[in-house]
Amino acid sequence: MLQSSEYTYGGKSNSPASNPNTFNPTKTVSAPIEQATIGRTLVIKGEISGAEALYIDGRIEGKISMPDNRVTIGRNGSVQANITAREVVVMGKVSGNIDCTDRVDIRSEGSVTGDVSTVRISVEDGAVLKGGIQVRSADHKQAQSQPKSAETPKHGAAEAAKALAATASA
Repeated sequence: MLQSSEYTYGGKSNSPASNPNTFNPTKTVSAPIEQATIGRTLVIKGEISGAEALYIDGRIEGKISMPDNRVTIGRNGSVQANITAREVVVMGKVSGNIDCTDRVDIRSEGSVTGDVSTVRISVEDGAVLKGGIQVRSADHKQAQSQPKSAETPKHGAAEAAKALAATASA
């Protein structure tokens, strides 16, 4: 005889009757990462910009601007463009400048011809890198993201003090 795990008193259950047909959605631990993919046979000439991660396995000529996201150039990817992104991973070929606010990762099968400006960089053994490298500090990145209007009041206050001093001495 099977017994219920629910506590019963006087033949009545203290919990509501269970319904075997009740829908219980599964809970995901993290939100899925949205990523656009440019397939192996696609060729794009022009400017690409957006607000999601981008995986390139085809050919791009032009400009790529994903300032808050990751751009990944796959093993079959060929990019002749300047890239602006938060993070860039190169497993294919890139010919153009890379400007990152976080990091550049050039894998062993990757090739970059152009200047790289970033906060962090990783170049694996076997990777090719032809061009200049500028590694900025994280403080420099934060200073660039702050609006320049914050500096204006200081400058204006200094000029007002000079003007006041000039009128006081006259």
